[in-house]
Formats: sequence, C-alpha cells, structure tokens
Amino acid sequence: MNERSTLDKLTPGMPILYGGNRLTRVSAELAQAFQSGDRLVVVESTGALLHLPAAEHQIATDAVSRAHAAFGSMGAVADDAVSAFYEAFACRLEDGGTWAPIAAANAEDVERARARGRSTTRLAVSDKMRGDMIAGLRAWRDTPARRGSVLETVEHAGWTVEQLAAPLGVVAFVFEGRPNVFADATGVLRGGNTVVFRIGSDALGTAQAIVRHALDSALAEAGLPEGAVTLVESASHAAGWALFSDARLALAVARGSGPAVAQLGSVARQAGVPVSLHGTGGAWIVADASADAERFAAAVYHSLDRKVCNTLNVCCLPRDRVHDLVPKFLDALRRAGEQRGHGCKLHVVEGDERAVPVDWFSQRVTVRRAAGDIEEPLAETLALDQLGHEWEWEETPEVTLKIVADADEAAVLFNRFSPQFVVSFLAESAENAARFLASINAPFVGNGFTRWVDGQYALGRPELGLSNWENGRLFARGGILSGDGVYTVRTVVRQTDPEVCR
Repeated sequence: MNERSTLDKLTPGMPILYGGNRLTRVSAELAQAFQSGDRLVVVESTGALLHLPAAEHQIATDAVSRAHAAFGSMGAVADDAVSAFYEAFACRLEDGGTWAPIAAANAEDVERARARGRSTTRLAVSDKMRGDMIAGLRAWRDTPARRGSVLETVEHAGWTVEQLAAPLGVVAFVFEGRPNVFADATGVLRGGNTVVFRIGSDALGTAQAIVRHALDSALAEAGLPEGAVTLVESASHAAGWALFSDARLALAVARGSGPAVAQLGSVARQAGVPVSLHGTGGAWIVADASADAERFAAAVYHSLDRKVCNTLNVCCLPRDRVHDLVPKFLDALRRAGEQRGHGCKLHVVEGDERAVPVDWFSQRVTVRRAAGDIEEPLAETLALDQLGHEWEWEETPEVTLKIVADADEAAVLFNRFSPQFVVSFLAESAENAARFLASINAPFVGNGFTRWVDGQYALGRPELGLSNWENGRLFARGGILSGDGVYTVRTVVRQTDPEVCR
C-alpha cells in the first residue's frame, strides 16, 4: 500500500528532486519561513523553489472556486445580459462621482510606487486611459456573441455535423500595474467565460476601487452570476503562483516582465493548464538599402511616443546608407526626446561607433528613470550579445543602433537576439520586402511605425495581451489574444434519418 503524506516542514539543505534527475536544495530562509499547511512548487525548467503560504493559497483557491461556480451558471445567461454588463461598467467609469474614488486610489498607488522607485508610466490613470477603457467596454458590448455560432457545417445523407463555438471556462490573468487591462480582459465574458485577476502590487488599490465602485454593481445590475469577474485580493507573488497552479483553469494569461511571465507559464504548464504569455517586448526597425529616408525618419519618430511593449527598441541600418540614414535616425530620436521634454538616450553596438558623431559619446544628458533623474552619457556602447535588451524608459526615449551589411544580416540578428515580436521593414523594393518577410521570425511585421501593434487600435477589439514567438510560434491563432478568441469547439450532430448506421 502506498502511503500519502503531506510536507509539513523543510530543513536547510534538504534535497528536492526536479526535472527527473536534477537536485536543488532548500535554503535556510525558505526552511524558516515554511509552515505546516504551506505548499512548495518546484519550477521544473529552472529548479526554483516557490513558497506558497497556506493563506495565499487559500485566497487564490477561493477566487477560482467563485469563478468556477459562476461559469457553471453562465450557460443560462443571455448574450444581451453580457452586453448590458459592458454598458453598465462603462457608464460607471464614465460617471464622475464613481470615478473620483478610483482616481484617488490610483493617485495613492502612484505615490507609493514612486516612493519605492518603481515605474509609474503605465500605472497612472490618465484621461486617455480612462477613455480607452470605456471605449473598449463598449466595443465588447457591440461585438457579436460567438458562443453557439456555427463555425462549419458538413452535410451527410441523413445527418449533419456542425462545429459550434463554445465557452472555454475559467480564465486567469496575472498582469502588471496597468489598470486599463482590468477592463479590457473582461472581454472573455463575451464568449460565456469567467475570469480571475491577480494584478501587480503597484496597482492593487486601483483595482480594488474599480471592483468596489464600478465592476461588482455592474455585474449585479446585468444579472450576471456573482464571481463571474473575481479579483485575487493579495499583493503577494505567491498568490499568483497559487492561482496558476489551479488545475480548474481553462487558460492562464500572464503579462509583465519576461522572467516573471516565464516562471508563471512554467507553473501553469506543470499543472496542466494551457498558457498565453505576454512578456518580453521591444520592437525593431530595419532599413533596407532601398529605404526612403523620409519614410524611415517618420517611422522612427512615431515609434517613440511612449514606452510600451511595441515601442522602437533596436534600429538596424545598412552600411551603405549610413551617410544619410544615421542623421535622419538621430534627428528623429532627438525630436522624440524633445517632444517628451527629457532628452534621449542612445546605445551603439560595439564596432559601430564611427557611424555616430563623436560628440554624442562626450555629451551628457539627464535621463528620467523610475528612481529619479540621473545624469548619463548621451550615447554609450553595447556588446553585441546584449542587442535584444529591452530598454524600460520613463520619459527619455532610449534605443539601440546596429549597423549591418544588409537586410539579410538584420534578419539573422533579429531571429537570434530579439524577443521575436515586432519588426518594421522600410524598403521601396517589393522584392526585398518579400524576401525579408519570408526570413523573419515575428508575428507582427509592418512597413512603418511599430506602435500599430495593439488589438484595439489595429483590430477594433481590446486585447488581453500580445504574444511573441520567443518560445515558439502559436498554434492556430495570432499574436493578439482578445476576448472573443477565448473559446473551444463543440461538435454537434443533427440526425434526420433514424436508420443511419455504419
């Protein structure tokens, strides 16, 4: 008989098996923190030991339980009721009286984040962000319901096969401190799904205020089941790990920094939960030998208006166009910095310094970082193996420049060093553009500014996240995950001839 027991304590140096044949050991700090009732998750890909205190695990489990129970009731909820929820939610965000406590909570979140030296560029709720949230909710209100729709029909003699779109289940989201994602991701309700959120600690107060003052009452007014949208009310990373390790999830979606997202993805996969990961970003612009200089300059300038995942991060220029494209590039970078009022910052790959005027390396600039304003060189060199590093800037546009022999070399570098996410190729030669498209490993390819990569902007549907191809291409779907893309397929047979047999 096999005896089943639980892990009640850890000891310093205790060996833990992972990956089938590898060992890691418990640290003294982990052993001291671990209590009876806690859980330990071993990340199979790295051997990292994740401590899940019992209280945090219970918070996540209870949230999934509420969403799971709500999903069981969603089949009886009419599509009109889901539409009514989006309108009710939008109206509450639009109402000044309702918005005031949300804005106040956000101001407190921003102040706390600044005090901790954290970035606030995506945390602070602006009028534009608020307007985009409202517009996104109304876009979902007006989006035709996909659940129950016929995707394919196959006719046979005496019987018919139909492929129907059906709800997927409980969707979990862990995302960084961007309050607008909270509204966007309710799009999964459009297809009859339910959702559990865990937001980063920086924005937890804002999220709680949105739930308390707008979301919960909108759900109740529309008649949606309690728990259809549930917030995991914990600032602990352990709550996110516990959430993603719940096998009742139909899909786990993570947004944030690359390493954190990768770790969450590993936790979910180990629990048998499908994942959609949205981590490392940073767009590339590649100029062909045939590039039009003015179009190129416009693409650079309009790709640096703010720092998000699709902002220009690396620019590759052909060696035989250095004489005219480098001045255009530097001018566009300077203008982008002037537009934001805090200068610019350039990194040049080692060996390419002579392409840039020498005074760029001798000048100093005050760079606005999350921790405050810091005086740094205007331009610095960068090792080639750091070419894919994503610059997380606040108000000072920051990019890397690489000089290449031609577009073919740029494609090789992109496929090797980038997160394989967004690339724009500036070329007047249709033949060169076609060859580049065939050789580049990216889900998003354009021929102008990079900032078009956004579900709401490009497709008219608020996105849940954008996926790169860093860990492989995506099966049967695009890089933009939107609410109406979260579904499964049910096969239904309608038999008219009772004598059909095999």
